[in-house]
Amino acid sequence: MSGTIPNEQPTDVDSISFVAQDYLKAIWSATEWGDPPITTKALAARFGTSPANVTDTLRRLAAQQLVDYRPYKPVQLTKTGARLAIAMVRRHRIIETFLVTTLDYGWGEVHDEAERLEHAATDTLIDRMDALLGFPTSDPHGDPIPTAEGHTNTAQGAIRLAGAAPGRYRVQRISDAEAANLEIAVTLQVAPGRVVDTHSVDGECYLTTAEGSQAVPATFAGAVWVTRIDPSAP
Repeated sequence: MSGTIPNEQPTDVDSISFVAQDYLKAIWSATEWGDPPITTKALAARFGTSPANVTDTLRRLAAQQLVDYRPYKPVQLTKTGARLAIAMVRRHRIIETFLVTTLDYGWGEVHDEAERLEHAATDTLIDRMDALLGFPTSDPHGDPIPTAEGHTNTAQGAIRLAGAAPGRYRVQRISDAEAANLEIAVTLQVAPGRVVDTHSVDGECYLTTAEGSQAVPATFAGAVWVTRIDPSAP
């Protein structure tokens, strides 16, 4: 892989660095909802570093047999890399759910807190949180929570609101990548499970809820995933 000399392959997330944990999680999460693999440039923007530093990190991960990295090609997780990435995703989403459900955090403010806490948590702590919460299947933003065995289930047929035809939809997920979108969701009272109607006027997306109809920014419409509600359904 990339001309590197393989190191011993890690067996669990606690045996890799915090940086490695973050990279694996970011690489896996990028494609979870149907988007293309994340690029070196996007990873650099995500972590506030240079493409050269990203390349060095990816080469180290390749040496640990966690990614398949080739210059100018999308980075791919190995089987072990994907397993460790999913374990980190599970930690993050259970912590977010715990903070909202148990500690009364606002669902728009838990992402950064979970980013810090996930590195200190152990699998035992996460499993006990999971049991205390009643084994939730999704986090406050609508992202599915992987099981302890690594199984995950993204909503079938979910599309971005920005690409939805006029009609009635159920909100499945609101990306927490940008805090501004979460603030808009709170203002509009739009959350996973909420039923909304959508249409466009002169290319601008409108949402209609029980509170009324309102135009929403394109960035917000691109951060919301919905599934169509069959008009003939009871």
